[in-house]
Amino acid sequence: MPVEVIEREVRVAASPQTVFQFFTDSTQYSQWKGQHATLDPRPGGMYRVELNGRDTARGEYLEVIPYSRVVFSWGFEGEGSPLPPGSSVVEVSLIPDGEGTIVRLMHRGLPGPQVVRQHTDGWDHYLSRLLIAAPGGDPGPDPWITSTTQPSNTQTSTTS
Repeated sequence: MPVEVIEREVRVAASPQTVFQFFTDSTQYSQWKGQHATLDPRPGGMYRVELNGRDTARGEYLEVIPYSRVVFSWGFEGEGSPLPPGSSVVEVSLIPDGEGTIVRLMHRGLPGPQVVRQHTDGWDHYLSRLLIAAPGGDPGPDPWITSTTQPSNTQTSTTS
């Protein structure tokens, strides 16, 4: 089975110190991604995010370098998940850029095109919310939390 990678880069109008908190503080994480986050940002610490009422991502922090880098394993709880907890890795680099931050995200270890599509859509959706939340804005309610049109990441869809 081929292992695929997603790469995304966005410029956030906030300092690396501020953006770092949105990847390591449970309350701030939940402002842009998920309904509830349980984060213990140290190597070996828990990463668990209840995303949308259906899917819960779980892994552990692998590397935490304040204000510059956060790496955690990732997968989904639930029987039959095509991406079990901890089976892929998300690397986030925070690069100072004037008064802002370049957020470079790489998600490695995704097993196949369908999972890559789902996660590409997910990261695009959530990074757009981070662009609003990190500078102090309110991205509003996440439409994926109440939407039944967004496919679950824990099930394999047969539609394209």
